[in-house]
Amino acid sequence: MTITIKKDLHLTTKDVSNSNILALTATLIVRFFCGPACDRWGPRKVFAGTLLLGAIPTALAGTVTTVRGLLVLRFFVGILGGVFVPCQVWCTGFFDKNVVGSANALAGGWGNAGGGITYFVMPAIFDSLVHKQHMTPHKAWRVAFIVPFILITSTAISMLLLCDDTPAGKWSDRHLAVQQNLTAHHVSQVVDVPGTITGERPVATEALEEGDVKLKLDSKANGSFNCEVELAEDEMVSIARGEVILSPTWQEALPVVFSLQSLALMAAYFCSFGGELAINSILGAYYLKNFPHLGQTGSGRWAAMFGLLNVITRPMGGFVGDIIYKYTRSLWAKKTWIHFVGIVTGLFLVAIGLKDPHHQPTMIGLIAGMAFFHEAGNGANFALVPHVHPFANGILSGLTGAAGNFGGIIFAIIFRYNGVHYAKVFWIIGLIHIGVNVAVCWIRPIPKGQIGGR
Repeated sequence: MTITIKKDLHLTTKDVSNSNILALTATLIVRFFCGPACDRWGPRKVFAGTLLLGAIPTALAGTVTTVRGLLVLRFFVGILGGVFVPCQVWCTGFFDKNVVGSANALAGGWGNAGGGITYFVMPAIFDSLVHKQHMTPHKAWRVAFIVPFILITSTAISMLLLCDDTPAGKWSDRHLAVQQNLTAHHVSQVVDVPGTITGERPVATEALEEGDVKLKLDSKANGSFNCEVELAEDEMVSIARGEVILSPTWQEALPVVFSLQSLALMAAYFCSFGGELAINSILGAYYLKNFPHLGQTGSGRWAAMFGLLNVITRPMGGFVGDIIYKYTRSLWAKKTWIHFVGIVTGLFLVAIGLKDPHHQPTMIGLIAGMAFFHEAGNGANFALVPHVHPFANGILSGLTGAAGNFGGIIFAIIFRYNGVHYAKVFWIIGLIHIGVNVAVCWIRPIPKGQIGGR
């Protein structure tokens, strides 16, 4: 509904660009803080809370009458973009490292596809209100925003009422799944909530204490599983120590923030998700510029393809990453997959920018090819994230997610200062993709000597 809102509020192209940049900035800030919040309070509560906060400005969209009001509104609606971080942290907590890439990518892909779905749903609601309810366009686009408010609010409330924090139940009991695995393998040490291993031996009783929660089980009574790989007791204890998420402190957070591994993941996601955000915001206008006969609805629908492909492409990125890991057991291979799709994406972007297609099938084909690798890069990235600094998964997920939005801001600024010269910006972004991925491809996938994460 960009054209309708732009006309109603007398917006310039720069006003629209500024509103996009403000929304991305808000998402960046929220993602940065959501990461540590997930580690402290659990991703479910952070997820639902962020949805409810973002639902309020969504409901107030109809009150906007000025450019300044739109800019303020877009900033606060941008809060909703922060839910990606608790989504990924939540998925990581429920799935094994062998399949976590597929799980994260599937959840993220459906989330990204929501951006494509809005290209269809919101104009359809608007058209229905205008043609069937006989509302004026001035009123119809404002009423249309009540629909996402209802969907967002109901989703958040359902999460709070129906979902668990972890496979073990409460967030304070997140260590129990690790403890049960140790006990099943006759490892008689106790994992406490902060994620440290005590030297205490369990007794044949089960005791749960609030605050300093410890699980004490008789391993013989609970049976055992056959290990695929024989590990010494100390090795299993070390792995368990590294897998339990800690409540964040500066002592744990700073090494994560400044590690080269975090930088590599952030740089790749800066390009993949950042580029996707920026392209999504202008693709409808690009189609309309090169193919005026499509009109607002037609160009919007073809632009929606880019977002909707996330249903397939982002999960494919995570799925391929998991398959690579399954057969190679190498995190280097997983990381190489990230940079491969990043560089191929760059080549597609350069091709689109240099050709600037005015032949519709050519344009659609190049955009679809670019989307496959571009969006697969997002899934590939968060297939590796759970392996890196697993005790601070929320912090790293927040940093990586925020880097994606930072990329969106930078690329949106480039689009803003090039006006309707969209093709030029495409090849500029393509060169950035190639350069950044080559620059960080040498960094080890996980820090040397890291405990857990494999």
